[in-house]
Amino acid sequence: MAASVAAAAGRLRRAIRRSPQWRGPSRRALSSEAPPTQAAAVRDAFLSFFRDRHGHRLVPSSSVRPRGDPSLLFVNAGMNQFKPIFLGTVDPRSEMAGFQRVANSQKCVRAGGRHSDLEDVGRDLSHHTFFEMLGNWAFRGVYFKEEACSMAWELLTQVYGIPEDRLWVSYFGGDPKTGLGPDLESRDIWLNLGVPASRMLSFGPQENFWEMGDTGPCGPCTEIHYDLAGGVGAPQLVELWNLVFVQHNREADGSLQPLPQRHVDTGMGLERLLAVLQGRRSTYDTDLFSPLLNAIHQGCGAPPYSGRVGAADEGHTDTAYRVVADHIRTLSVCIADGVSPGMSGAPLVLRQILRRAVRFSTELLRAPPGFLGSLVPVVVETLGGAYPELQRNSAQIASLVSEGEAAFLASLQRGRRIIERTLRRLGPSDVFPAEVAWSLSLSGNLGLPLDLVELMLEEKGVQLDSAGLERLAQEEAQHRARQAEPVQEQGLQLDIHALGELQRQGVPPTDDSPKYNYSLQPSGGYEFSTCEAQVLQLYTEDGTAVASVGEGHRCGLLLDKTNFYAEQGGQASDRGYLVRVGLQDVLFPVARAQVCGGFILHEVVAPECLKVGDQVQLHVDEAWRLSCMEKHTAVHLLNWALRQALGPGTEQRGSHLNPEWLRFDVATQAPLTPEQLRAVEGTVQKAVGQDEAVYVEEVALARTAHVPGLRSLDEVYPDPVRVVSVGVPVAQALNPASQAALQTSVELCCGTHLLRTGAIGDLVIIGERQLTKGTTRLLAVTGEQAQQAVDTAVMPQWQRRELQATLKALQRRANTAVRKLEMGQVLVKVVRQLCKQAPSTSVLLLSPQPLGQVLCACQVAQSAMPAFTAEAWALAVCSHMGGKAWGSRVVAQGTGSTADLEAALSTARAYALNKL
Repeated sequence: MAASVAAAAGRLRRAIRRSPQWRGPSRRALSSEAPPTQAAAVRDAFLSFFRDRHGHRLVPSSSVRPRGDPSLLFVNAGMNQFKPIFLGTVDPRSEMAGFQRVANSQKCVRAGGRHSDLEDVGRDLSHHTFFEMLGNWAFRGVYFKEEACSMAWELLTQVYGIPEDRLWVSYFGGDPKTGLGPDLESRDIWLNLGVPASRMLSFGPQENFWEMGDTGPCGPCTEIHYDLAGGVGAPQLVELWNLVFVQHNREADGSLQPLPQRHVDTGMGLERLLAVLQGRRSTYDTDLFSPLLNAIHQGCGAPPYSGRVGAADEGHTDTAYRVVADHIRTLSVCIADGVSPGMSGAPLVLRQILRRAVRFSTELLRAPPGFLGSLVPVVVETLGGAYPELQRNSAQIASLVSEGEAAFLASLQRGRRIIERTLRRLGPSDVFPAEVAWSLSLSGNLGLPLDLVELMLEEKGVQLDSAGLERLAQEEAQHRARQAEPVQEQGLQLDIHALGELQRQGVPPTDDSPKYNYSLQPSGGYEFSTCEAQVLQLYTEDGTAVASVGEGHRCGLLLDKTNFYAEQGGQASDRGYLVRVGLQDVLFPVARAQVCGGFILHEVVAPECLKVGDQVQLHVDEAWRLSCMEKHTAVHLLNWALRQALGPGTEQRGSHLNPEWLRFDVATQAPLTPEQLRAVEGTVQKAVGQDEAVYVEEVALARTAHVPGLRSLDEVYPDPVRVVSVGVPVAQALNPASQAALQTSVELCCGTHLLRTGAIGDLVIIGERQLTKGTTRLLAVTGEQAQQAVDTAVMPQWQRRELQATLKALQRRANTAVRKLEMGQVLVKVVRQLCKQAPSTSVLLLSPQPLGQVLCACQVAQSAMPAFTAEAWALAVCSHMGGKAWGSRVVAQGTGSTADLEAALSTARAYALNKL
């Protein structure tokens, strides 16, 4: 028996890896209507089946950008958006908290990270980087194994008309290492549904036990497979549907514990299901791909697609067809969801996908320039009905794809010239220098994949210095590690068992409505109310619930109510202190507050004993809170101002704020111009100067669904939800007939805000950079920080951009003039002209020269003297470089030698800041 199961397992794995010619399923009529076969009809039939026959709620696909989940580059499964339910952290006031039976079709991307199919795409007939996952879910035990299996069997055999004798099932056969027995319950359910034991297989944890990650919810799964052979010879099985029964939790020590609540999570790839229903030999032969393959043939003039693989695919033409068809779908879906090609994380993966598509289309299919962008309308035509964001963003998608294609083609051309020039300098036995290859690669300047560089060298019969390349890669990794932002301390958390225990005990979510209890006084200041609360639970640093904590211990504190704002929605957590009622002289500092499944956990260091049942009084740090309120209201005004300057379709991509600064990410077609930056600042400053009222009201979430101009993010909002409106009462703003939300800032937001805009004082954008192609990050300060920025000559970003443009023009002129003038004189001239543009600004420039020499020139503003002089500034910098300097109090120059310009610039900055 063991031998036969092992043989069957081998057949199953081989069938999943590579399918032979697919035969069409022999149909038998099970209803008066023909089974659906076209992609849209198959997708709709799935959703209608679960909604109409089994009472499931249909929810939209989430964006492929993970929502608050740093462990993922892309959404790669239907369950991703429901992880808060599995983990017990879902906001009890949110719409998601009420989900019981749910179904949808989820956009998924598997590229980069642990689950990547990128390198396999094109090599076979089934792998994709983008695919659609049809799924149904049952949360908190509303139904479990029997109902899930019965529904799946009913849909496949009665709705889709797949013959029962073509379907096999597998189930979890147990795992002796962890002490888990076989899932005999699932086996018996299938037997009762009529699946014979001869078409059932049992496997171990690798095949039939699903885990979310190294820790977290997990459970056995049962899979439904389709037999491609149709009873002719040995079965050839391909997986259709995976039904996961989430009933355990993998602990940090590797052990398994039962979950407080059980769930069902199923997933079935639409592309693979279509291939079965349409009797096609591969997913690329379905109507999801045939329009794209036809468009590729027409646009390239390559031979028609014929579905060959491996050695049979001479010239790799069919491989290229599959790569291009898959990758343009992935690019379109990702860009529509706000992920654009870039230099790190998910954007870097998308950049690699774009460049891989360009390589295959130009080198193997001989596609003309601009070809990839021409395929976007075909993707929109095939997928836009199910995912309307593709239709809304089709022009931007095509533009970004075409720009990326043109940039890569230019890099290829330049790369070939560099390789040719380098080869002319090499001897017959020399290896190609690693430094040159690195400069050509994705980690260098041109962005050519290293495997492409190696291929180009291989064609020339030249070997690459692999050892040197490995050394450079290690140095780059070390540099990135040093430059990486420090990981923020996680803070105390409630795990899934602690949350489950609180829910089992009937402990209600924390009442945090007192955080909104503040008022504006006639003097213009704000008064923040204190809050009295009872200690419900205490937690040690390792998450253990205790009845009391002693002196000096750091602990998590759960109260029945709080006036602290827990970090969420991009706004930093409040801080402050609490006292025990009746003992006002002992302060318990509160470092932060975090929300976990509707419970607010306060992080406290106890100077004395604190016990469950104690009555406490909470005080927020008022200056900290007020600064956050200023920044949050300013974020809303900035969002509104950007739409005014860039157009109503401008979308926020994220934000974060603390008492010091605010950060705002916005979708842009191109970097903002100085004029646009100035206009945005002006719009915000006008609203601040008018001291407009800020109206806040809690309304039913449904009332906000169809209000033109109302801003919201891809987040799970509570119901009811708070609406923040500047200058217009909320009731008027939500009236669609008023069009008020098109004329002012109206947003869904749970943050704390000013009651009038005047307290913002001012807003200055002090930084701007492109995160990725299509996303710009702005950094801004408000109030006193904005005034300090102006006073200390940290200039607004629009002015910096104008000066940068001037500097570039002057540098171009300097390059021409260098033939006639000494470089030092040119540098002084550039400094003088820059200071003429901004008389209150002091400027120092460094210019690297051959052999490590560096020229220095500077000029100091009259307002900064006598404490700050140009001669002393130049001397400090040039001495650091082992050189000398000369000049006057106003203008000076010097020379030195260094390979580390950044260190020299740091010296210059530090000296200037010390003197200003």
